Amino acid sequence: MKPGSPLSLVFALLALPLAASAQQSPAAPRAITIDDAFQIREVQDPQLSPDAQWVAYTVRTSTLKDDKSEERIWMVPTAGGEPIPMTAEHASSSQPRWSPDGKYLAFLSARDEGKTQLWLLNRLGGEAQRLTDTAQDVEDVAWSPDSRRLVVVLRDPSPEELDAAKDRAKDQKDDQDSDDKAAKDKEKKPKTQKPWVIDRLQFKQDEIGYLDRRRTHLYILDLATKSLTQITSGDYDDSQPAWSPDGKQLAFTSNRSKPDPDRNYNTDIWVVAADNVDKGAQLTQITTNPGSDNSPAWSPDGRWIAYITQIEPKLFEYATKHVAVSPSTGGEAKVLTLAFDRFSSDPHFSPDGKSVYFLADDDGTLDLCRVAVTGGEVTRPIGGRFIIYAYSVAKTGEIAAQISMQDRPDEIYVTSALGGKLNRITHTNDALLSQLKLVQPEYVHFKSKDGTTVAGYLYKPLDYTPGKKYPAILRPHGGPVWAYYAEFTHLAQLFAANGYVVLFPNPRGSSGYGQKFCQAIFADWGNKDYQDDMAMVDYAIDQGIADPDKLGVGGWSYGGISTDFIIAQTTRFKAAISGAGEALNISNYGHDQYQKDYETELGRPWENEVVWKKLSPFYKVANITTPSLFMGGSIDWNVPILGGEQMYQALKSLGRTTELVVYPDEYHEFKTPSHIKDRLERYVAWYGHYVKGDPTPATPPSEAPVKAGE
Repeated sequence: MKPGSPLSLVFALLALPLAASAQQSPAAPRAITIDDAFQIREVQDPQLSPDAQWVAYTVRTSTLKDDKSEERIWMVPTAGGEPIPMTAEHASSSQPRWSPDGKYLAFLSARDEGKTQLWLLNRLGGEAQRLTDTAQDVEDVAWSPDSRRLVVVLRDPSPEELDAAKDRAKDQKDDQDSDDKAAKDKEKKPKTQKPWVIDRLQFKQDEIGYLDRRRTHLYILDLATKSLTQITSGDYDDSQPAWSPDGKQLAFTSNRSKPDPDRNYNTDIWVVAADNVDKGAQLTQITTNPGSDNSPAWSPDGRWIAYITQIEPKLFEYATKHVAVSPSTGGEAKVLTLAFDRFSSDPHFSPDGKSVYFLADDDGTLDLCRVAVTGGEVTRPIGGRFIIYAYSVAKTGEIAAQISMQDRPDEIYVTSALGGKLNRITHTNDALLSQLKLVQPEYVHFKSKDGTTVAGYLYKPLDYTPGKKYPAILRPHGGPVWAYYAEFTHLAQLFAANGYVVLFPNPRGSSGYGQKFCQAIFADWGNKDYQDDMAMVDYAIDQGIADPDKLGVGGWSYGGISTDFIIAQTTRFKAAISGAGEALNISNYGHDQYQKDYETELGRPWENEVVWKKLSPFYKVANITTPSLFMGGSIDWNVPILGGEQMYQALKSLGRTTELVVYPDEYHEFKTPSHIKDRLERYVAWYGHYVKGDPTPATPPSEAPVKAGE
């Protein structure tokens, strides 16, 4: 009987007299489903108020009915209590930022299908006030210490954006001058899109497309006059602005290398006067490291700037990122975390200025760490078998953090500066979680082929019975410089609910285990990481958990690339799903966004052809007999669908079992709920048919299938 059916309502009415004297027992927890992915609300971006009495944060919801997602700003007392919605539904809003005097929240929102603009909201309530009306989107914002100004980041507007702004202004005037707006709208003709004219070395980026010479710069918005003053300029991108404590200067991140910033990974920290009138002609360069320096944060006395530094540019993403400090007037830098050897991010000075907080990627977790400005021991005010995605430190020392647990999606927690008890102050997903029966993953260690110790997360099936063997799914992660963490993962829970052992390995190439572990696959993809991934499969089999005759594999991005490497080297798997993977790497050169990475790691393809071929799964495609599903987004410039198309075409030519699914208007990270649901349904159906041997089709039926040629 389904809840809500007419018969169940009759029974409910008959039972009303009994309800007064007997408390209704709660329903038994159930297995997680595909649709539950759209019931989970994403809690993000905690921001402590200056008095540390409130935390502002955002909640993102996705709906299949409207096939879209929206974000809303909320506020909750740090002492606990009911959260208060600060922005309206159906008016997606993000990036709440408290004014230093605690009176206002600034935030970004694209309302009425317009550009993303800066808005201001009185914390006591009332309607939000729009502060900007720019032709282009506002990309970032930060308050001045006196609460009278804000710095905003804007990309130079395109001709189309300027034309659209003129049209909007004209329409507004027409609305005032004429009652016959409908007739005027009919007279408008669609504008022909102009060709892209490109002259940059780096000419593509996912979710942007073709890159031109429009750059991001800093502007000062004066609240009293509503005037915008540009304070940086040039053929460079400026980002991550941070005000000095006295409000006279701004630190920011920019690659201003000569002659061409597109040719290297160098970004430096710069300082510009907040009252600058020459658009940044006079700047102070704070760092000179040839690698990436970013994320500036001022000390409370204004004497130092903390930042994240990467000191081995030849290893780019494979090199450990460290916490460093430099004098705010420029001078010798001091790297604080060299001995720690863990990826660091998001630095903030402690209120007393004696230490720096930062997030550290360590052993399958993300911890909030702290190190003295003089260097030395790294401590962990917040750490454990979980992941901290973001945090905020009040001047009084309290900390608010966005934390995901293995059995709970992200919520907001608060603690004292000394790292006392963690108190959860949001309960956004409690109602849903009370209905679900979840699997607690195990963090396991095992030996790879060459004796290297590797770790990963193992999820047993929801209905696990000791001594019984189950079908297993190996899920290589993306990156490759990334890792699986101790966090809630709907996909792993979904597979476990469908009776699978789920294997989330962190092979060599993963972050969180030191630089040598990470760089072990530099220019050597599909070798040591393949051995480590397979070692976790063997571990699960040796433990008597996984059935060696019922194995599936699949991943996204580098996980898709790993999948292609795996099925080209072994026939142990009954099914594979490769999402957003590469195949013939040379065809991606000049087609995706990674030209700089390719040349740094592999060399130019015409100069190092042997390595390029070695790292292309396509050349081993004849070895593949595994039924393989390839998928991706049609406008993904991170890892284009081209790789999936090539693998599909080759396997189809060879007469192998394969299928290709292309999702319209999707980037590397999918955004459309119905596409996300469709992808999950295909995962379950493909593995169910080929791994479990279910009689149901490997391809689920869709409401309105689109076939080639239609």
